[in-house]
Amino acid sequence: MATAKVQNFESAVFEPKMLVEGQPREFVPEIHPEQQQQQQQQQQQNPQPQQNCHNEVSQMVPEQNIESEQEQEQYDDQEEYDDNLDEIVYEVIEYKHPLEDMWTLWYLENDRTKHWKDMLNEITQIDSVETFWSLYYTIKTPSELKIGCDYSVFKKGIKPMWEDEANIKGGRWLVTVGKSAKLELDRIWLDIILMMVGQTFDYSSEICGAVINIRAKSNKMSVWTANGTNEMAILEIGQKLKMLLHLQSHNLQYQLHSDAMCKINSGVKSVYTL
Repeated sequence: MATAKVQNFESAVFEPKMLVEGQPREFVPEIHPEQQQQQQQQQQQNPQPQQNCHNEVSQMVPEQNIESEQEQEQYDDQEEYDDNLDEIVYEVIEYKHPLEDMWTLWYLENDRTKHWKDMLNEITQIDSVETFWSLYYTIKTPSELKIGCDYSVFKKGIKPMWEDEANIKGGRWLVTVGKSAKLELDRIWLDIILMMVGQTFDYSSEICGAVINIRAKSNKMSVWTANGTNEMAILEIGQKLKMLLHLQSHNLQYQLHSDAMCKINSGVKSVYTL
């Protein structure tokens, strides 16, 4: 009897589903009438909003699509910005104002333990107007250098020494500036460099470079030329230096490097004086 009651209970609660060929038998619960009535009463007292899964999914999909579209637009905008930035940088680099010649900045710091050639240091190359001004505002001005130091700016491939092949047959225009005239020293040096790199001279091809020497008694600046026998070029360069640098109160002297290398205690004689 006990077994029969259990079987009757199971048959009352579970109703077998129709068997589908090839699938195992499954059972679904059947709600007792009293339980069904109680559930209906609870639903009437606490009505639950019906949820439509299809609507929820259909609402979610467009949101995902919108987010994807926004991300794609942001990516496209960023890509376009990067391309434009690369183009701008390229244009800035491409459209620099190149100089007619490339120049080299040299620096010498006095050290009695070293040979003169070992004290001479090649700093950097100057190939454009932008490079020049960037360098000028980075390094010290001549008036800020220690005694015994030199700056030299020469065409690429020419070393600031008499023995260099490009200099050995040439000479220099020399001007001396007092120790107290610091502003004048910096101004003259800057103007000399601008005149050289800017091809101000009619005989710019004769220009090799320029040197400034910071010394204890006085400071010296000189413009070096390639051919000490080219009188026309030498005088044209000297006259423009005196006029454009406003050196009417200064004497400019042209000296040959060959004489400077063989100088005696009396000093180096001047070939031309302005």
